[in-house]
Amino acid sequence: MIINGFEKNEKDYSEAVEVVDTTTVKMDPGNPPLLAWQRNLTDEGKGITEFTLSMMEKLHFGPMVLKLCHSYIRETLKGRSASYNPFKKWEAASSLGVPLGGIGAGSIGRSYKGYFQNWQLFPEVCEESPVLANQFSVFISRPGGKRYSTVLSPRSAQIPRGSRNPGIESWDWNLSGEKSTYHALYPRSWTVYDGEPDPDLKITCRQISPVIPHNYQQSSYPVAVFTFTLFNSGKTPAEITLLFTWANSVGGSSEVSGNHSNSRIILQDGIRGVLLHHRTANERPPVTFAIGCQETPDVHVSECPYFIISGNAQGFTARDMWDEIIKHGSFDELNGNETPKPSDPGSSIGAAVAASVTVPAQAVRSVTFALSWACPQVKFINGRTHHRRYTRFYGSGEDAAANLVHDAIIDHGNWEAQIEDWQTPILQDKSLPSWYPTTLFNQLYFLNAGGAIWTDGLPSILNLVSIEERKFHLDPSSLNKKIKTDNIVNNTATCILSNMASLFEGVQSPMVSKAALGTSLLLEGEENVGQFLYLEGSEYHMFNTYDVHFYSSFSLLMLFPKLELSIQRDFAMAVLMHDPEKIKPIHGHKKVPRKVFGAVPHDIGQNDPWFETNSYNLHDPNKWKDLNPKFVLQVYRDVVATGDKSFAHAVWPSVYIAMAYMDQFDKDGDGMIENDGGPDQTYDMWSASGVSAYTGGLWVAALQASSALARLVGDEASEDYFWNRYLKAKSVYSKLWNGSYFNYDSSGYQNSAIQADQLAGHWFAKASGLQPIVDEDKARSALEKIYEFNVLKVMNGKMGAINGIQPNGEIGSLGLQAKEIWSGVTFAVAATMIQEGMPEQAFKTAQGIHEAAWSSEGFGYAFRIPEALNVKGEYRSLNYMRPLAIWAMQWALHPPKLLELEPRPDNKQIDPSLSNQEFSKIASLLKFPEEKPTPSLLSVFLDIIHELVRRH
Repeated sequence: MIINGFEKNEKDYSEAVEVVDTTTVKMDPGNPPLLAWQRNLTDEGKGITEFTLSMMEKLHFGPMVLKLCHSYIRETLKGRSASYNPFKKWEAASSLGVPLGGIGAGSIGRSYKGYFQNWQLFPEVCEESPVLANQFSVFISRPGGKRYSTVLSPRSAQIPRGSRNPGIESWDWNLSGEKSTYHALYPRSWTVYDGEPDPDLKITCRQISPVIPHNYQQSSYPVAVFTFTLFNSGKTPAEITLLFTWANSVGGSSEVSGNHSNSRIILQDGIRGVLLHHRTANERPPVTFAIGCQETPDVHVSECPYFIISGNAQGFTARDMWDEIIKHGSFDELNGNETPKPSDPGSSIGAAVAASVTVPAQAVRSVTFALSWACPQVKFINGRTHHRRYTRFYGSGEDAAANLVHDAIIDHGNWEAQIEDWQTPILQDKSLPSWYPTTLFNQLYFLNAGGAIWTDGLPSILNLVSIEERKFHLDPSSLNKKIKTDNIVNNTATCILSNMASLFEGVQSPMVSKAALGTSLLLEGEENVGQFLYLEGSEYHMFNTYDVHFYSSFSLLMLFPKLELSIQRDFAMAVLMHDPEKIKPIHGHKKVPRKVFGAVPHDIGQNDPWFETNSYNLHDPNKWKDLNPKFVLQVYRDVVATGDKSFAHAVWPSVYIAMAYMDQFDKDGDGMIENDGGPDQTYDMWSASGVSAYTGGLWVAALQASSALARLVGDEASEDYFWNRYLKAKSVYSKLWNGSYFNYDSSGYQNSAIQADQLAGHWFAKASGLQPIVDEDKARSALEKIYEFNVLKVMNGKMGAINGIQPNGEIGSLGLQAKEIWSGVTFAVAATMIQEGMPEQAFKTAQGIHEAAWSSEGFGYAFRIPEALNVKGEYRSLNYMRPLAIWAMQWALHPPKLLELEPRPDNKQIDPSLSNQEFSKIASLLKFPEEKPTPSLLSVFLDIIHELVRRH
């Protein structure tokens, strides 16, 4: 590799990087797929509105909101992140499209207008605004003096007209967008400029990111490819230059922070470009960008490594760069305009790569660019640092960005072949409604743009000075021996680093044992594919929120099953953790332990993932009733889906303990857990009392799953115990049946409410190959009731399934979340309908979410699908994890082959008196101490008066 004309030693990654076939894929270069999400570039997008509260709701939730504000301020003053920022407001209008890059590598969004925005290169940071200098542009000249030049994005309102500044406002923003359309089918998109700016030229830009199912290497790459296809329908040849400009910025105001620099690169296979070295602020890890293009017999590539975008710095400006292409069609006439001097604070710099090609009349030519961003480290608030997955193949040096660009340009044809092999069978399935495949694939955007982080799975790095848990010292004798041998002083720095690394490894060992690091459950020889994090949503900053992952996990299990198992191992380790740190929930009068032994955490953490779990603070998640059953159900499903019995053995102790922990919530010993009268499950603002359809069904299914998993690992006593308990609980659960559906709970207050998610346990049991927990006729009757009331009675069935509705059709009295429509729950209900032989109702139900969120007639939520909508189209919690549950529909449509177990008889208990003393002992050790009622001040005075009267 040549950087700034000097050869740089390249690290050989040939052993680490998988060799792939680079045969060119035969594709129609000018036509996007027929089934794709489409927008015209003139479409301004729709302004979205956050949900509003009635006066009564404001009075009810006012204290909670004040506490949330106080919590945010308190955590911020401590230098920590709060799980929710009540002061954050999101941009109302959006033109978001398919984001760039693999998964967990840091995300850069791109709008259908061509703007690069929504920068997510650091944990929990999302810079929404576009960096406007990042553009593709085209320059065309024909015989007879016809010339066209324009940026290939419509002019933004932020770019003033008539300005004399030498910045990007001096460029030609001539694209109207009226003849240009955008087509999205994640992980690719197509922008077609059909006759603009040149009426005889059709330009198609195909954007490709390496998101490839079952591929755990390329799918982790921070890179995207842009292939331009140029079709000249005119009668004269066209001289065309395509220009790719990029600012040295990571979004926001970072480009003017100063001390950034750029340098030329010349790579193998005719690939040339520029490296942009970004010096990050606020102690964030460094970032290096690379832009490049491949030179071919038809395409000439030149680069401008440095121009000034804004500020007071003197030198080669954005206008000068633009004029250079206007005059010469390339940068060949530049004479070393790059400068070794870093950018000045207050000024921003950029770089450009130009590709020049002649397209004869009635001919086609293509040009391929690539963009990469090497951000090798992930640093969390507490200071702990992890390396991203891609560094296993490219290392953590700056040259990784250049090598990524090279490999992307060379290999992207193979990536596309694999993507098409995956998507084509679904796209060509005539039995599916046309909206479904596009929504199915595009919803996967969240695996990239949901704050995802994919680490290398190796131990994290922590500043030695920040370690507080134990004393340590560096042995000077061993250090001196290494530094000085035979009176010769060796490389001191190398020796000290080596000793510090050994010291850190020793110090870290006991800390790792206190963390939810599932990699410790891997057996010798098992592949470590790293660890995966994704946020609950853009507003709820908690990683791997487990009650929500329950729904979205089907996407990972179907496409990246090894990542799904990695997440489950982390939670299996978390079950065995105990963190006594006292925290005070928003809804609570006293402090509670952060995480108790035996409880499945709500999330894997935020400020220090894996080491400090349960960032959720609205309620005490240790007393939630759905988390432990969901863990057991997911583990069982994942075992039978992957056939990985070693995984089953590794996590079985955690499954057993998780079930024993739940025993304390069976207050009357009938085998069934009861809700405590609060919102102690995923519907955390919708209370339940006694036996409930939602958590009760999950518990019944989890008991059956525990028995089946016990059989798989050879634990006969546990198999029989859990089976007997399952039959008892199932009998209790059946009492919720009212003749047409299952009552919400046994409270008597709102027990007749029709809950859309009432069959969650039944759905997951059947999806996992277990026996149904309710009779087929009852399941179908309940789904028909849900379809008639929760779907059709709400906005004529065009918004999905409302969470709760009364038998008289009234929705206002059940509370805030009951009257919301949850996208992910709607998809889960649709999946249940498919399982029960109701595909027509299923697609009608799910289509409501497509119409409301994705369609051009909807509310404008494409590529930032919220958790919840109300009937007015107002949202709560933008860009949310749960809508990935649409992949549960695909699972139901094409059930995978599961590991089969011989079914047990479901009509007879083994022995009503069967008990398990060991289970009971473990359960008693996990039980919360009984809370003694605290006497009131009045009762104390009355006792004193009573005692005084008694004495006299």
